[in-house]
Amino acid sequence: MTVTLHPIAKDNYLECIRLKVSAGQETFVASNAVSLVQAVYEEGAIPRAIYADDTMVGFIMAQYIPAEQMPYIWRLMIDASHQGKGYGKAAMQLMLDHLKAIPGCQRIGISYVPENDTARQLYAALGFIETGEMDGAEVVAHLVIDAPAESTPL
Repeated sequence: MTVTLHPIAKDNYLECIRLKVSAGQETFVASNAVSLVQAVYEEGAIPRAIYADDTMVGFIMAQYIPAEQMPYIWRLMIDASHQGKGYGKAAMQLMLDHLKAIPGCQRIGISYVPENDTARQLYAALGFIETGEMDGAEVVAHLVIDAPAESTPL
């Protein structure tokens, strides 16, 4: 299966809202409905639906504010019925490739609930290193960018 990221639009936002994480994961990530509202009002939000071929399987959202020069990944969720198939890692890699190509980008931030071991392992496997900082009740990690990459369209 091919994993791709697509903008959230009139034709797919309801499908995105219907996606749900597995029981017990609800405290790890905000609902997609809340995320989509934030995307409207937060500067620099980059919300994307995650597709495996033609099926929406999840949601990812980053934020980039040029004055801060550090993109931040806010959300990653894979629908309960599609977890464990590698879609989250593939979607993260696509978003990271896009963010790494931003001129001047030297690091990318992310945060997650400390109890979310799956997220911690995934982000560590992608090169994120915990900073020792907390963002509210979430662990902060950064990915240091060595060299600029070519831009990839989202």
